Order: sequence, then C-alpha cells, then structure tokens
Amino acid sequence: MTLAGFELNDGDIRFSAMRAQGAGGQNVNKVSSAVLLRFDVHASVLPPAVKQRLFQKESGRINSEGVLLIKAQQYRTQERNKADALERLAEILAGCATAPKYRVATRPTKASKKRRLAAKSHRGDLKRGRGPVDY
Repeated sequence: MTLAGFELNDGDIRFSAMRAQGAGGQNVNKVSSAVLLRFDVHASVLPPAVKQRLFQKESGRINSEGVLLIKAQQYRTQERNKADALERLAEILAGCATAPKYRVATRPTKASKKRRLAAKSHRGDLKRGRGPVDY
C-alpha cells in the first residue's frame, strides 16, 4: 500500500471497528461505524529520520508500544471513516516526510536600528508631553 509516497506493508496498518461517541439516532447503540486505525511505527519500513520526526510531532497519539492511534467517527458509514483515517495518516506522514527548514540567524541593519530608536524616542516625547506643565 502506498501512502504519502511511502510503500507500507499491509501488516503495519490495522483497523478495528467500534461504536461512535456522541448523540445519534436509532442505530447509535447497534452499529459499529467508528474506526480505530493502528499504525505500528517501529515495525514500519519508514526511514529512521521520518520515524524520529513522527515520534516528536505526534507523541500524544503514539502509545508506549510505538503504535500511532487515529480514531475516525465523523461519518455514518464504516467505509468513509476508514478512508478518513487513512487520509489523516497520509497527512501526518507527509508532514513528517519533509525535514524542517532551519532558521538562519540574521542581524538587524543599522538603518532599522536607527528607525526603531527614533520611534521609541518619539513615543517617549509624546508621553512626556502629556504630563504636568512646569511654568
């Protein structure tokens, strides 16, 4: 299975159905339409750098065994919830696939320092002018 540009094994992703939470109609206590997607990060064939970023970014969704959990219960059918869970997994993997751009530290220019200090002194003059007048 190809997801977000990665070739994943079928055993890496497991689905389980459950009853959805919240208000519902007559079928709310009968139909298991919610889906819990389990993605085993440790056993997957993802590159080590992607796995590391995945553990950093999605630490709240990954349990102690290294399994990423995604619960989908937005739709009324199990098939649409399954597709929604796979889309969300693809978004997460795509976000972790690209390395973050490192910030290059820059220094303010001389003119920008001068403008900043001039604005500060102007603001101070305005505030000083609001005070009591000395005759």
